[in-house]
Amino acid sequence: MPEVPLVFPRAWVEFQNPADETEVLRCDLTWLTSNFTCIFGSGCAGIYADSPDVGCCTLGAHFADKEDEERVAGFVEQLTPEQWQHHPGRPVKRKDWVEKDDDGERKTRAHKVDGQNSCVFANRENFHAGAGCALHGLALDQGRNPLETKPDVCWQLPIRRTFREVERMDGSSYTEVCITEYDRIGWGPGGHDLDWYCSGNTEAHVGMEPVYISNEAELVALMGRKGYDQLVVHAEAHLRSRSALALHPADPR
Repeated sequence: MPEVPLVFPRAWVEFQNPADETEVLRCDLTWLTSNFTCIFGSGCAGIYADSPDVGCCTLGAHFADKEDEERVAGFVEQLTPEQWQHHPGRPVKRKDWVEKDDDGERKTRAHKVDGQNSCVFANRENFHAGAGCALHGLALDQGRNPLETKPDVCWQLPIRRTFREVERMDGSSYTEVCITEYDRIGWGPGGHDLDWYCSGNTEAHVGMEPVYISNEAELVALMGRKGYDQLVVHAEAHLRSRSALALHPADPR
């Protein structure tokens, strides 16, 4: 089945962050209770037709900030040639895996292998350890959650967190922290040029658990444990009472 339209009715909940009274968490219950799951290696067509085997790891990952890059650097130093197909075979240098884009923003290096563009950390199917992110595999080898070893944008996708300052009528203000679906719009104008995308595609809405459960670790990292616990209360109530209009249209009916 094709991707669903980008704009459709969604159910939202807003509540004060229990850990920070200056923040209001605005959560997309339609997305967070959907059956989406990552299908990398199990039907993912890749965001570009000419690089179908690397999922969304085609362009390399932009770092959120210097701290993000330095955290990843510590784990890159731990990768071995047995874990990373494109390991240089010598002590790793920053230039082996970091580059700047046309706007000067720092990101993981992209290269071309067998005609397919990809992030330098993307192992291919012919690699003895199998296809997938070398940093993801490192986390699993070490008994870690992959969000510890990968760039922020990699483990967050396709959850999107945004911040907005809101001023009330009484002159007071708060920070709105929005937790929602990272759909094509989230990629900016280029998102509409992607050949395939997962979050709104029925083929990827086959998870055994809703997103708020399957992505607990990521959501806790994005909104804090207390905020997540409160989200669970609202998500469970939503699942008990939701109407057809509140379902993600890519979910099975």
